[in-house]
Amino acid sequence: MLSIVKPHSHDAADSVDSALESSAEGIRALKISLLVLLATALAQLAIVVVTGSVALLADTIHNFSDALTAIPLWIAFLLVRRPATRRYTYGYGRFEDIAGLFIVLMILLSSVLAGYESVHRLIYPQPLEYPWVVLAAGVLGFLGNEVVAVYRVRVGRKIGSAALVADGLHARTDGFTSLAVAVGAIGVLLGFPLADPIVGILITIAIVMVLRSAARDIYRRLMDAVEPDIMDAAETSLRSVPGVVDVEDLRMRWIGHRLRAEVGIVVDDDLRLAAAHAVAHDAQHRLIHDVPKLSAANVHVSPRGSGPEHAEFGITHHHTEPGPPLSGAHTNAPAVARGPAAPGARD
Repeated sequence: MLSIVKPHSHDAADSVDSALESSAEGIRALKISLLVLLATALAQLAIVVVTGSVALLADTIHNFSDALTAIPLWIAFLLVRRPATRRYTYGYGRFEDIAGLFIVLMILLSSVLAGYESVHRLIYPQPLEYPWVVLAAGVLGFLGNEVVAVYRVRVGRKIGSAALVADGLHARTDGFTSLAVAVGAIGVLLGFPLADPIVGILITIAIVMVLRSAARDIYRRLMDAVEPDIMDAAETSLRSVPGVVDVEDLRMRWIGHRLRAEVGIVVDDDLRLAAAHAVAHDAQHRLIHDVPKLSAANVHVSPRGSGPEHAEFGITHHHTEPGPPLSGAHTNAPAVARGPAAPGARD
């Protein structure tokens, strides 16, 4: 049995630079979107004070919460730059997922506050002053949120940050709820004063839908879920490497907005140590280049064959967990134990 865990030195430098660059781009996106959302929310708050619109108040609360979610993400992007330590051997990328949990809690809080105010105003109606001003504020909220949503989602997908994408989608829903505020103001202008609190309730429902989507995405990241198309791309890449007879194990996980992989490949059993090392090295190199946002890959090598000369390779099989199923045909390679990934191994 041979374990190849030493990463490619040139790729390691590239990966570190790429990780730093992606974190810097994420911080830049947060700075710009924070300023835009705060300006939008403050303008809406001033109009709420003048008009007393509960629908606009609900939308303003949501916009403030959306702006504040940039703070923990900002901290996360700063922490991810710190090197791994003896205690935190994989670095601090997981803090980005913790920040995602904070985003989910903020969305939950905004839904509770908006729902309470809307129901209270529905039970105890109050006149809506200056509906034309509320209408203009709703349109302003939509424009501000949509600009932020497009920017956050684009950057989040580019750097692989689920938390930043979720925050961008959150802002996009805020934009549509701002349009709903405008619709409520139109209802008041048409002689239906209860349109304002009713729209506030509809906004609350929309926030709950965002909560469900954001919670699902963050849960998947915390549970080390990886998109199936990424797994397919990784397996295809490994099988294209000369000397790789089969892929017997493939596991990947997101740590922040970077991917790590643990791979088990099968090679001909008559290869010498240096040749097997070269195949593993090529597999690692190909995988890192073919899978976007992959920062490190630990490659384990097993010989093909199941004869008695390979009996020693299965002595720890009962200590290991079975890997996920792989697509495609497989050779009759023995199940081989793989130890944990090398602490702090980097691309």
